[in-house]
Amino acid sequence: MLSLGMKNNHGPLLAALLIPWVILGVALLIVWTLSRMALLSWADLSYVLPITAVGYVINALMGRYLLNEHVSAIRWAGTLLIVAGAALAAMTAPASRRA
Repeated sequence: MLSLGMKNNHGPLLAALLIPWVILGVALLIVWTLSRMALLSWADLSYVLPITAVGYVINALMGRYLLNEHVSAIRWAGTLLIVAGAALAAMTAPASRRA
């Protein structure tokens, strides 16, 4: 949403704050941050991280196919490296203790 809004901004930078796509993108970022905080308060990072790491793959795919952006091989490799790290974290045993 943010990328689409900023690509359609032909005025001053501060005017971009009034573009509906940018407003929606900022709202979605706020919702994402709050939901991730809620997830982390309920479960260990080793459970939350693999779920949120899928977002990096979805982000790259949406950029490539919805926004027609070029995603280089090095960026795909970086995305896969993040997912591999999240998978590694998912294999660890939970260490938190509930009171």
